[in-house]
Amino acid sequence: MTILKASKRESISSGSNNRLRSKGYIPAILYGGKDPNQNISIEKKEIKEIINSDTFLSKVLDLEIDGKKEKVIPREVAFHVVSEEPLHIDFMRIVSGKKIILEIPVKFINHPDSPGLKRGGVLNIVRRKVELKCPGENIPDEIIVDLAGTDIGTSIKISSVKLPENVIPTITDRDFVVATVAAPTIIKEPEKPSEETTSEGADGEVTAEGAEATTKDGDPSKKDEKTKDGATDKKPEEKKSPEKKPTEKK
Repeated sequence: MTILKASKRESISSGSNNRLRSKGYIPAILYGGKDPNQNISIEKKEIKEIINSDTFLSKVLDLEIDGKKEKVIPREVAFHVVSEEPLHIDFMRIVSGKKIILEIPVKFINHPDSPGLKRGGVLNIVRRKVELKCPGENIPDEIIVDLAGTDIGTSIKISSVKLPENVIPTITDRDFVVATVAAPTIIKEPEKPSEETTSEGADGEVTAEGAEATTKDGDPSKKDEKTKDGATDKKPEEKKSPEKKPTEKK
């Protein structure tokens, strides 16, 4: 169990809190149980490893104040809107025998042992956290869901999840779904439209129709072939007009 060392703080003004933050401390408050509320501060480096984890707000900690240890649970963290640095933390004392309502994160294990996921199925997570009513002395850090043996179409309900003793979900009127193993989704690409045939190819090649048209109009190469075959390019001889006979004198 994680042990945090804390110090009492007498002043709660914004100025004193800012001075604490500049020195690497986080102002905090401890409340709950029969003891009065207590203003404390925690060194940032003591808590930086766990403060951003999914389990922080459901994790039981040992808080040591001036040598005295108390079991506590973080209830709320205020962060700076720009730097996202923690500004203040609320801790609640855990009282044995009393139940606490907490949102506990869900952890899925044994993915490779799921036949459905092996065949390309998809794990569809319905609830990443489940609200549970837990006794103060038996608060789980996380809910474990075993995926071994799950096939496509499997629906994992809360009744099939093993919970610690005396830990119950706050929703009791139905057996709600935590996750499902769904069939893979295949997106079919649309068919490409057929390209229209043009008289000239993409590279400027003349098609059959174009070739025929060229032949009809007269291809110089064809003319040369005719000349070779015996046809001449000479112009036809012009017809001579008949010569007039001189008129005879009488």
